[in-house]
Amino acid sequence: MKILHDEDVDDSILEDKTIAVIGYGAQGEAQAKCLRDSGVKVVIGLRASGSSWERANKDGFEVLPIREAARRGDIVHILIPDEAQAEVYESEIMPEMRAGKTLSFSHGFNICFNRIVPPPDVDVIMVAPKAPGTEERKAYLEGFGVPGLVAVKQNPSGTAREVALAMAKAMHWTRAGVLECTFEDETYEDLFGEQCVLCGGLVELMKSGFEVLVEAGYPPEMAYFECVHEMKLIVDLIWQGGIKRMAEVISNTAEYGMWSVGHKIIGQEVKSRMKDALKRIESGEFASEWIEEYRKGIPFLKMSREKISKHQIETVGSEIRKLFMHH
Repeated sequence: MKILHDEDVDDSILEDKTIAVIGYGAQGEAQAKCLRDSGVKVVIGLRASGSSWERANKDGFEVLPIREAARRGDIVHILIPDEAQAEVYESEIMPEMRAGKTLSFSHGFNICFNRIVPPPDVDVIMVAPKAPGTEERKAYLEGFGVPGLVAVKQNPSGTAREVALAMAKAMHWTRAGVLECTFEDETYEDLFGEQCVLCGGLVELMKSGFEVLVEAGYPPEMAYFECVHEMKLIVDLIWQGGIKRMAEVISNTAEYGMWSVGHKIIGQEVKSRMKDALKRIESGEFASEWIEEYRKGIPFLKMSREKISKHQIETVGSEIRKLFMHH
């Protein structure tokens, strides 16, 4: 994959364009501010006045009802939660999509799973940061940027790719590096990473380790240090210099244990279950299940939040974390 930087992009294509950013959550706020600070004309589209409306207003943006913003925008950049996009698109955005406009996303969920089917005469692009909104904004203000992805789904104008790259450059992502991919690559990989490794896999790994130690009679405080707190130290080492660097820093005992035991814990069975998870993502089965959960009012999500908040790993953890508060 080629990594694109500032010099690969001509951002003059945005000079006469208005970007309507729909939503003002973490991503909406960060991306809107970065675009504006780079001289791009931005309006914010929001549902009836609420706290986001006041916040965006206070931040100096022109804030409009979503339909009005969609009418004004040459580029309509949708940054509301995945699960809410389809209904908002149907009612507020679709009626304003005209030939020559661009529909833009930061995650491919709704396009990949056909929850939003744009008219054939509009460009459809993705401009996605590989970072949470807060980090993205911080990097921009420091004069650098976070890495990002761009993708093109529909290109009737012939300039969809140029627009996507220009948006990425305006947000300084090309300073770090931008990869071109497809909507499918981004969506399937993103869901897989969240479920199997970064969020789902990691949390269950730490939770299981903690439970095994506590059930065997070891002090929960020590189990928390061992299985949760120290995770950051290891991940930071890998982030800085790869697995090899981490292996150099830990003791020989730890390294021997890592290579001799690790693969017995996370072995072929886990890998084959990960393959199943990937298949469920690619087939659209996971997406349907999640949208169904959303329609019911997120009962499983609420129950899961409740359950983890009562788990010993959280009660012990909140005590341990107090030790690290800077007084």
